[in-house]
Amino acid sequence: MKPSLPPQIAAEVRAATEDWTRTGKVARLWNHDKTLWTDADEDKWLGWLDVADRQLEQKQLFADIAKQAKAGGYRDAVVLGMGGSSLCPEVLSITFGRQEGFPALHVLDSTDPAEVKAIETLADPKTTLYIVSSKSGSTLEPNIFKQYFFEKARGTGDLVAGGLNANAGSRFIAVTDPGSKMEQVAKADGFSRICYGVPSIGGRYSALSDFGMVPGAVAGLDIPKLLERAAHMAKLCREPDAAKNPGVSLGLALGTLAKHGHDKITLIASPAIYDLGAWLEQLIAESTGKIGRALIPVDREPAASPEVYGNDRTFVYIRFTPEIESTQEDAVAKLERAGHPVIRIDVGDPYDLGAEFFRWEIAVPVAGAVIGINPFDQPDVEASKIATRKLTDEYEKTGKLPPESPILEADGMKFFTDARNAAQLSGKTAVEMLRSHLNRLGAGDYFALLGYIQMNAEHEKDLQEIRLDVRDKKRVATCLGFGPRFLHSTGQAYKGGPNSGVFLQVTCDDAHDIPIPGQKFTFGIVKAAQARGDFDVLAERERRALRVHLPADLRSGLATLGKAIMEALN
Repeated sequence: MKPSLPPQIAAEVRAATEDWTRTGKVARLWNHDKTLWTDADEDKWLGWLDVADRQLEQKQLFADIAKQAKAGGYRDAVVLGMGGSSLCPEVLSITFGRQEGFPALHVLDSTDPAEVKAIETLADPKTTLYIVSSKSGSTLEPNIFKQYFFEKARGTGDLVAGGLNANAGSRFIAVTDPGSKMEQVAKADGFSRICYGVPSIGGRYSALSDFGMVPGAVAGLDIPKLLERAAHMAKLCREPDAAKNPGVSLGLALGTLAKHGHDKITLIASPAIYDLGAWLEQLIAESTGKIGRALIPVDREPAASPEVYGNDRTFVYIRFTPEIESTQEDAVAKLERAGHPVIRIDVGDPYDLGAEFFRWEIAVPVAGAVIGINPFDQPDVEASKIATRKLTDEYEKTGKLPPESPILEADGMKFFTDARNAAQLSGKTAVEMLRSHLNRLGAGDYFALLGYIQMNAEHEKDLQEIRLDVRDKKRVATCLGFGPRFLHSTGQAYKGGPNSGVFLQVTCDDAHDIPIPGQKFTFGIVKAAQARGDFDVLAERERRALRVHLPADLRSGLATLGKAIMEALN
């Protein structure tokens, strides 16, 4: 790690480093001392500290899983999960790509009907191995994904290529904690394998547990190699001299910078490892965003010239040294020369991601100790789940969601807000309403686009253009998340962190909905309930939020919205 920090902050980081060394705080961390944080239940959530070594003791399990995936003749494997159960597999899939002789690894972590259908089309149930990942076994999304795809697998005929048993359960693997509801379902439905998480490891710290490593083994990755890199980093992170400890020194820098207002952790990653940012988003935001404090991760916001940025940024440049990208190099060098805080981390090989997973799992709780929060709870994620459940229960009873009325319908768009803001925004045109909303942004604020639409390259491009227009005009940090997946990651910081976010939620009509076996509600109804529940909790927290609902012709709707936002900014 190579930090370049403003002199005053660099001095405070040195003082914090000396304090951690002098008072033996590294040893206290490894000894599960909860008084490093809030003296609540933090000691119960540190099972990830030695997980790499324990996982290396079960190399044969991963070899057997890889053999099962290869021998089955599966063309595809799909992780059905959410948050901590899905983000590490996504990073591995995107970073390593398909391994010869093994199934291509995909991830489904969206209730958008179009995305569910896209996965079904991409990965034929006849030749797909499904990995149902749910730590608690009670999370809504993995359960309904399982219900849907189990029925699809049940109806695919007699045999999977390779002569596996015709039982639909033979095409499923469960990853869950011991004794969970998912374990019971997997046993009842004859899953081919049940792999277990560790109860003392929370979801976002589970990358090196079976939640990350089982999908990696299915995809044919060298799991022992990944774990050996992690175990080596773990050894380095036991170093009592905090200045020489790669995880602790990173955490002390991030925490100290945040206390000085540099709380927008802007991730710049080399193209070869760019998706690491999606995993880091959850780890950083869900761990630190509570009691009005947070490190706000900013991922996939392309680097710009220094004058675009305020003084609330910390830039973390994660560079893949075999393929250095000159444009990024130049941009980071300019940021450094302009006096912005820059932290450089070099990654020499894709398998070094194992080391980075562990480095950051140390760094984020250390940053949490600096800013004074419990890095292992997620109270506001639970609040969104409760709000969603209330709405889906209502639908199960009555066959409809509670009615709602837009404050404006214009150009095919419908606008919604909460009662607190309705008076301020009513009576305006679409452009005037968007202008009023964006004018709420001030120095040190951030803008977040919350898209409850299908996550694909086209839609991401459209939303990226909107976020960059806002960044360049308002000179604020910007975030972009697709729902419902961000509810299990950055959603915690949006609701539990400081009230510095201005949110634009984007929902849409579904061109085609998909029923869920055994439920009255559909995937479209679940997505609608999640969006509305999310907005309700933002309103309860008195966040600055506006919702725009688009028609089923999303490309046209996003173009209309983008044009209106550009007019509002001008």
